[in-house]
Amino acid sequence: MVNPRTVRLAAIGFAAAVALTACAESQRDSQDEGGGQTGGTMTFATEGAPKLFDPFFATDGATFRTSQQIFEGLIEFKPGTADAEAGLATKWDHSEDGLTWTFELREGVKFHDGSEFNAEAVCFNFDRWYNQKGPGQSPAVTGYWQDNFGGFADKANPSLFESCTADGANKAVVKLTRSTSKFPDILGLPSFAMQSPTALEQYKADEVVQAGDSFTYPEYSTDHPTGTGAFKFAKYDEANGTVELVRNEDYWGDKAKLDKLILRAIPDETARKQALQSGDVEGYDLPSPADWQGLKDDGYNVMIRPAFNVFYLGIGQKNVPQLRDLKVRQALAYAIDREGLVKQQLPEGSEVAENFYPKTVDGWTDDVEKYTYDPDKAKSLLAEAGAANLSVNIYWPTEVTRPYMPNPQDMFGFIRGNLEAVGVKLNVVSKPWNGGYLEDVDQGKADLFLLGWNGDYNTPDNFIGNFFSDPNNRFGTGNSPWGATLSQELQAADSEPDAEKRTGLYEELNKKLKAEYLPAIPISHGPPALVVAENVKGLVPSPLTDERFDSVSLG
Repeated sequence: MVNPRTVRLAAIGFAAAVALTACAESQRDSQDEGGGQTGGTMTFATEGAPKLFDPFFATDGATFRTSQQIFEGLIEFKPGTADAEAGLATKWDHSEDGLTWTFELREGVKFHDGSEFNAEAVCFNFDRWYNQKGPGQSPAVTGYWQDNFGGFADKANPSLFESCTADGANKAVVKLTRSTSKFPDILGLPSFAMQSPTALEQYKADEVVQAGDSFTYPEYSTDHPTGTGAFKFAKYDEANGTVELVRNEDYWGDKAKLDKLILRAIPDETARKQALQSGDVEGYDLPSPADWQGLKDDGYNVMIRPAFNVFYLGIGQKNVPQLRDLKVRQALAYAIDREGLVKQQLPEGSEVAENFYPKTVDGWTDDVEKYTYDPDKAKSLLAEAGAANLSVNIYWPTEVTRPYMPNPQDMFGFIRGNLEAVGVKLNVVSKPWNGGYLEDVDQGKADLFLLGWNGDYNTPDNFIGNFFSDPNNRFGTGNSPWGATLSQELQAADSEPDAEKRTGLYEELNKKLKAEYLPAIPISHGPPALVVAENVKGLVPSPLTDERFDSVSLG
């Protein structure tokens, strides 16, 4: 039985829901704007170096930026939107109870190593994800699987995934353990892209080694990523932070227009701008909002994405008992001048965040506790809670720019001033984004931390489900008596098949998240940008920040 799915669009001005049938056919045509030439090399500056090249083990935007050029999923997102469309699966349908999904696969597709993409390859990937062992089960390694699918084959905690079976060469049947609003859209996430079983086995892709809090990844992850995408991995110059990709001449669809794409890590935004101005790069990600107008005046094309993100101050409840007191967390919320931060630190079009996701996502409600800036009330609440001398460690990241956090140092400085003004004693810890920051935060070492999220697809579960469903999350919600209840409420909302009822459940959850739980303080939604030289044609900005370069040409 083929049932229609509703996919809400999250691009600029998307106010209406459009129906997307589950048997969607691909519309992935070339999007050359005209005037471009086939061939040549484009260098694009990214905000950070990739952590590795196996997207299943990734959690960082720099890795996903690269992997999105190399790999493809069963589901893709239409360029410029959060609208799901056919990828390596040409169509799909599901049983009436939503537990069995049948994917018809694109024929004639080969992995970069020449091996066949087929139903056996699909199931190999699902089984690989589900059967991780040892270090592969760490949230720091497989966070996206655990956030979206849950547990593993040898663990008691439940998994959304039950099984995958090949029904002939070009049909894969996936069984789930429960109905969920996010399937099959989650298969469009780069973490769940299809990878070559041959290469995964040859280069021992799952032999992750843990030493203390650090992880060493196998040579597949560092030297041999193998997908089906329009670009192939050529080499990585780690010393210079440059990834070189080349056109896949055997690509199943329209071939990339560029001969070569170089992704060059330049963590400092000013240095990225200088590289563009000197001609060393043809574009870069996340220009400082203060530079937008000047770049436009100089003839560059500043492409502003929709604000499909949230920036928050995370509150860990693992290490400091006082942070488990709601009054203390509320005091921190009243202490932060969110409106001032938005006006002083973020670009035009940014907004104070009242929910943990943007207004374009189902279940958003204005009927929540607002926590208007009130330092006197913050001091009063701290005194009532016996926490007037509250002392915590606070983490902020270096060597990175994020869509929701264009200048981490300045944004941290603003928040630090707010918190110290109400008497909170801060032990400041700064670490490189991919040099210990994410690992420490994910392992619960931070009491307060700056982080955020750029949406992967348009459901509430992609935001608050990812944040809080697992009680053993970076916020340590399992250390509070309500942590397990919140997890159950999130799963119940995600599993509700009736769309109207599901929206109502999420509205109630958003109210409770602000008034009763407050595991973090939502601060802002900001529209990130990217900028390219005038001769760059065909790049389509994405609210998901998942731009593909196969349509790009140089004039």
